[in-house]
Amino acid sequence: MRVTLTDPLALIPGFGETHREQSAAYPAAPPPWQPVHTVYVPADRFGAGTVAAWGEAALELFGRHLPAEDMAGVFGMDEQVAGAVHEKVAAKLGTEPVEDLRVDFEDGYGPRPGEEDGHVAQAAAAVAALHADGTLPRRWGLRVKSFADGDPARSVRTLDGFLTGVMERAGHLPAGFVVTFPKVLMRAYLGQFADCLEALEGGLGLAGGTLRFEMQVEAPQTVLFLDPSLVAALGGRLAAAHFGVFDYTASCSLPPHEQRLDHPVCDHARHVMRTAFAGTGVELSDGSLAASPASGDGHAVRELWRRHAELVRHSLSHGFYQGWDMHPSHLVSRYAAVYHFHLSHYEEYAQRVRAWEERREAAGGVMDEPATVRTMTAALRRADLALGKT
Repeated sequence: MRVTLTDPLALIPGFGETHREQSAAYPAAPPPWQPVHTVYVPADRFGAGTVAAWGEAALELFGRHLPAEDMAGVFGMDEQVAGAVHEKVAAKLGTEPVEDLRVDFEDGYGPRPGEEDGHVAQAAAAVAALHADGTLPRRWGLRVKSFADGDPARSVRTLDGFLTGVMERAGHLPAGFVVTFPKVLMRAYLGQFADCLEALEGGLGLAGGTLRFEMQVEAPQTVLFLDPSLVAALGGRLAAAHFGVFDYTASCSLPPHEQRLDHPVCDHARHVMRTAFAGTGVELSDGSLAASPASGDGHAVRELWRRHAELVRHSLSHGFYQGWDMHPSHLVSRYAAVYHFHLSHYEEYAQRVRAWEERREAAGGVMDEPATVRTMTAALRRADLALGKT
C-alpha cells in the first residue's frame, strides 16, 4: 500500500502522554463484583446478631407470604423464570442475606453527644465478633456524620474509634471495609476527608490507599461539581457515589408525596452521576425505599414487595446495580428483582455474543454493533457475579 505520510506519529508528539492519561482515568476493565445492596442499620441497634436476625426475618416473611406458585404474579415475572428466581432468593436468604453492611452514625442515628463513643465501641466489638465467626458481610463499614453539620471532629473521632476498636479486637482490618461520607455540599470536604483517611492509615499502620470512601450525592449543589477529575484529585480513595433520594428531593423542594426514587429529578441526578463517573471504576449506588410493611398480613407485605421491586427495576434500567435496603422485608424484593433482571435476558445475550464472535446474524436477524456486544459481555459477567456463578 502506498502512503503519503511516512511517519504519522511524528505529527502527534503528545499522543503517548495523552493515551497514558486516558488509560489512567478510564481503565478498560471488566466489571468487578459489586454488592447488589447496602443494608443500613442505626448504630444503637446494631450488634453481632444483626446480620443473622435480618436474614431470619426476611426468610420468615418469604416462607409465609411467597410460595413458589405466587412468585410470577407478585413480581410480574414469566412463569419459567419465576421458578428459578424463587429458588435463588430462598438460597440467598439462607446463606448470605446481607452483601454489604453499613453501621449508621448519621441520619439513622442522630445527634447523641453523650452516647456516640459508647456505641462506636459496641459496633467495633460486634464487627470483630462477626469477623471471628466468619459471618461478616463481604463489604462492610460505617457512615459517619457529615462535615456539612459543622463538627468534623465528631465525624473523624467516630471513624477513628471504630477502626481502632475493630483492629484491636480482630488483630487487623478485615477485607471489604469502606466508609460512607454523607451530605457533601462542598467539593473541598472530599479532599479534607481524604486527608483524614491518610492520617488514620499512618496512625494505624495501614498501607497507603487502604482506606477508601463512598460519597453521597444528596443535594443539587453536589451534582454541580461531579466530574471525572475527582477520582485523580482524591488519590484513588473515592470508591463509590451513592444517591440519597430523600435529602435530594427535599433539597429540590419537592412535596413529601413526591419524594420517591423514580421521580424525574432523581433520574436527572443519576444521569449526571453516571456521566461524571463513567469508565472511572467508581461504583454507583441508588437510594432506598423508606417504608416497611404496614402490617404483618400478606396483602401489606406483598404490596411493599411490589413497590420496592418496581423501584429496584427502575434503578437497574438506569445502570445502577446497587441500592439501599432499610428493612429485612426489602431483602426479598431486592433479590427477586435483581435475579429476575439478570436471568430474563441471560440466554438471549449469550446467544447474541456467540453469534457475533462467529460473525453471523443472531436469532431474528439481529446484527449487533461492537459496542452492544461489549455491553452484553459486561452484562453477562455482572449477572454471573450477582448470581454466584463465578
